[in-house]
Amino acid sequence: MYKLVAIDIDGTLLNDKHEITSEVKNAIQKAKALGVKIVLCTGRPLVGVQQYLSDLELREEGDYVISFNGAMVQDTFTKRVLSHLTLNYQDLKEIYHFSESAKLHMHFFDEKTLYTPNRHIGKYTVGEAYLTGAQLVFQEIENTPTDLIMSKAMLIDEPDILEAGILKIPASFHQKYHLVRSAPHYLEILNKEATKGNAVKQLAMSLGIERSEVMCIGDQENDTSMIAYAGLGVAMGNAIPEIKAKADFITASNNESGVAVAIQKYIVN
Repeated sequence: MYKLVAIDIDGTLLNDKHEITSEVKNAIQKAKALGVKIVLCTGRPLVGVQQYLSDLELREEGDYVISFNGAMVQDTFTKRVLSHLTLNYQDLKEIYHFSESAKLHMHFFDEKTLYTPNRHIGKYTVGEAYLTGAQLVFQEIENTPTDLIMSKAMLIDEPDILEAGILKIPASFHQKYHLVRSAPHYLEILNKEATKGNAVKQLAMSLGIERSEVMCIGDQENDTSMIAYAGLGVAMGNAIPEIKAKADFITASNNESGVAVAIQKYIVN
């Protein structure tokens, strides 16, 4: 019996209209009624998860959420933060200077706010603010507080421009940070230990849940670590080929309530 199900949000929980279908909601509620921990595990900031936690009734005692691609784990009932793996001001300066040299847009988050140092704000930064509901603030690096606690930074641009920029990333970045694509136009830069897989693992261990009792469902590169960790890794039908290759099961697409299909098959039935 699977005791914990970690579910990515965009492209997984949500269909392309950014909706949770009734089939997915019903399947999640049935699994929770059986005592299964349902944990939303997303690259989004906390503010971008709140509505879905409410919609799925995941704010009760014993409920948890993983945000910022594994950088933060929080108890949604008590609001207690179990883990927050962060970056600092020196990291921000280094990332910003690289973005300037590679001619890429960037933005960064603290726990609650989305900041950009770009006077000409990129459309994907605007889109991120709109999608997540995060407050967007223009913040020049030299005016940023040096005691900044940064949850993550992101390089964002058109996919071909971003891919060209990624080729210029110095080896030191790969040694110091966790770099992961969460969408064709997003490269996320996080604390070296901040991955969805590590966050799910630590939460499961703290709850006394074995790896074999964990199911993880996702669709993009940033879901790779949790798919690999899970006792049952589930790739969405719309997942990238790399995720499908690592998964134990390929479910239906996000537009076909693939999360519900997986939960019905391996938990409810």
